[in-house]
Amino acid sequence: MNYKSILTSVLGIASVTAVLHAQQRPNIVYIMGDDLTYTDIGCYGGVNSITPNIDRLAEEGLRFLNCHQTAPMCSPTRQNLLTGLYPVRNGAYPNHSWVYEGTKSIAHYLMDLGYNVGLQGKRHIGSVESFPFNYFDSRKMDIDTSLFSSFIAESVQSNTPFALFLMSNHPHGNSWSRELGDESLFDADKLVLPPHFIDTPETREIYVKYLAAMNYLDQEVGMVIQTLKKHGVYDDNTLVMFASEQGHSWPFAKWTLYSEGLQSALIARWPGHIKAGTTTNAMVEYVDFTPTMIEAAGGKAVAGLDGVSFFPVLLGAKDTHKEYTYGIMTSRGINQGPDYYGIRSVYDGRYRYILNLTPEVEFNNVLTRGNNIGAVFFNSWRREAKTNEFARERVTKYQWRPAEELYDRQNDQYELINLADDPQYIEIKRHLQTKLAAWMQQQGDVGQLTELRASERQQRN
Repeated sequence: MNYKSILTSVLGIASVTAVLHAQQRPNIVYIMGDDLTYTDIGCYGGVNSITPNIDRLAEEGLRFLNCHQTAPMCSPTRQNLLTGLYPVRNGAYPNHSWVYEGTKSIAHYLMDLGYNVGLQGKRHIGSVESFPFNYFDSRKMDIDTSLFSSFIAESVQSNTPFALFLMSNHPHGNSWSRELGDESLFDADKLVLPPHFIDTPETREIYVKYLAAMNYLDQEVGMVIQTLKKHGVYDDNTLVMFASEQGHSWPFAKWTLYSEGLQSALIARWPGHIKAGTTTNAMVEYVDFTPTMIEAAGGKAVAGLDGVSFFPVLLGAKDTHKEYTYGIMTSRGINQGPDYYGIRSVYDGRYRYILNLTPEVEFNNVLTRGNNIGAVFFNSWRREAKTNEFARERVTKYQWRPAEELYDRQNDQYELINLADDPQYIEIKRHLQTKLAAWMQQQGDVGQLTELRASERQQRN
């Protein structure tokens, strides 16, 4: 039994937290990928990937097996993460959106606690008043250690704790063709494609580009680690967290509320506090990150946030957190998307219930009617659908879905079998319907009317 477990048994979780905060407050470094399905990472079972730096981080820290987010798009995800508020409540529920005026973020909370707070890489947040980070280069979306190295050095020299948010643009779909990753590391013919993919030459060719961009992200993680080591803070009271963001932009991930769109990798490393090489099934959400960082920094809980701190899980003092996670997808405003196609979901750790608000509408995006690299492989799926029944089912389901879906993820990892109309699961469905309805009411989410008002929240307008 380690000393945190002993403290917990004697003092309780709240007192343990107080004792630990009597020590020096940790630096916080948060690294996030972009459009990366968590199961593609090596330490999460990815058989094709080359991610040695992320995998090593997992070996030296805690790997979460049940981390989820609320909205499978870049802008809502980031603002949900940084405010501790779900997307409808903070106002940033469509893509390319801003939070409501006066909304505070983690930047405010940590600066009030005496931290230097910086952000480098992709933003997709607004306004600056709500996210008053020290920004490093407004245009560069790759992680560039040269831009924030002096920030770390100055913080160390002044003995000021720092929080650094490093937001990579990889392996986002627009990075597949930038050729930053080394595609020669991967043999398209030897790839083991996910079982719910349609195996075409185009799929294999473009999947290599995705894997190469993921490898580039891993190299960025490695450069961050080396920079922290150079300044002597990597093994000296620094909490490093890595998360994968929403799933990739292949079908049934990003822009959907299936598990590949909402579940995320989360790895946390903090020598002396987090036990190396461990995992947890505690169910957490991105909305919980802000209160967790506040508690790690020694702050008091902020009233009114939707998120709940999972700091005790990091310390090994707890192995459970939430019973349910929730999802919202607003298609109004996505590139090549329909005028409206709202989706809501709830997950209890085994069953995922999905409510499609307008099942009579065809779902579209840049894969289905764009002219980008993603449309190339989706068109190859359409070609296969002419003669392949599985391909036809996949292509049809991506664009036309029933009003309700229910999946047993324990027995159906890729959510291929919809149980919503199976009478054996009627009580499970009703229970989840009730939970989802209560969450929507608490959030002020009125369903289709909320969808139709989405354009009011977009910075494009």
